[in-house]
Amino acid sequence: MVEFALVLPLVLLMVFAVVEVSVVARTQLEVVNAAREGAREAAVNPDPAAAVGVVQNSLGAAGARARVRVSRPHVVGKRAAVVVRLPHTMAAPLFGGITVELQAKSTMRVER
Repeated sequence: MVEFALVLPLVLLMVFAVVEVSVVARTQLEVVNAAREGAREAAVNPDPAAAVGVVQNSLGAAGARARVRVSRPHVVGKRAAVVVRLPHTMAAPLFGGITVELQAKSTMRVER
């Protein structure tokens, strides 16, 4: 019983850490996907607001907190770029609400 009492806090700490790393990794993948979708929209639509809207819709509820930068040249064949930054606050109480900024950039050639 004494060994269990000594080991239990370490096991719980490891479980919280694994869960938190998984949540951050999943959120990073969502940010990467949103940047890719935004770049696709920027490649086919000359309005940067449309690409920002696609990124925010792709991120769902977190889309309102995302900062999106779109750079799109008006020359066919050049690259349109979308950079997405999303602040993510860790949920596990052990980490005390630490905020990390997740970022992704995607580029695609302008089609029209």
